[in-house]
Amino acid sequence: MTPLTLSADTSRGGRRTAWVPTIVLILGALYCLIPIAWVIIAATKDRSELFSTFTLAPGSGFFQNLSDLTAYRDGIFWKWMANSAFYAGFGALLSAAVSAAGGYALGRFAFRGREAIFKMILAGVLVPSIVLAVPQYLLLSELGMADSYWSMLLPSILSPYGVYLVRIYAAASVPAELMEAARMDGASEWRIFSRIAVPMMMPGLITVFLFQFVGIWNNFLLPYVMLADDEKFPITLGLYTLLAQGASQPALYTLVITGCLLAILPLIALFLVIQRFWSLDLLSGSVKA
Repeated sequence: MTPLTLSADTSRGGRRTAWVPTIVLILGALYCLIPIAWVIIAATKDRSELFSTFTLAPGSGFFQNLSDLTAYRDGIFWKWMANSAFYAGFGALLSAAVSAAGGYALGRFAFRGREAIFKMILAGVLVPSIVLAVPQYLLLSELGMADSYWSMLLPSILSPYGVYLVRIYAAASVPAELMEAARMDGASEWRIFSRIAVPMMMPGLITVFLFQFVGIWNNFLLPYVMLADDEKFPITLGLYTLLAQGASQPALYTLVITGCLLAILPLIALFLVIQRFWSLDLLSGSVKA
């Protein structure tokens, strides 16, 4: 009887203890979701309802806000959205490609100075982006690239964290025996990289793409330093200019809130799509194994 009693008590105690991390996770989720819920609700309110109704009470002006936002300066908001999609999408693709090549070389080849290069990359992970913004601007200004699309793309291509992540992933997921067998069959190094290594590293590359896309999409400091023409602004800097004008024109606050809501949607869609590819890659990897 005693062992059974102890086992039951332990089981009940384990269930009680499991509530602690559950409550912590719920509180963390609420902390992250409440601001999003506020943006969603506030975007439904018109100018008169925004400051006069209960915070969590929905309004009736979402479609009018959307129409006003689209009409503002001949639809410049959608130009900002397109710029952000270009900067984030193209920049993340280039960054994932560079990270794939650099991480694969550091993870699967032994050469003199490899560890020194890897340590320099690790040091780059620790450097805040705010420290690099002004030197990058001065360098690109000397090259005549300031206030251009290249001034947004070039600083985003090299991701130290992306190279580090792919290096770790390549060392763990690309077997050296498979590479040697491919060389014995006459495959070139490029063919080994593109046909064997890249598919095996795909979950890691998708992770790099996701991190870079979100980082570039949400980046405010770099476009603030690099760009002067508001036709080239991404959505973050564009909404900031709207918010600054809202100090003298309170009617623009509804446009800013509606724009914030629309700016979140591409990231949510990306996470949903990327999650599917993660599942497929992990499943295919387990089948191959």
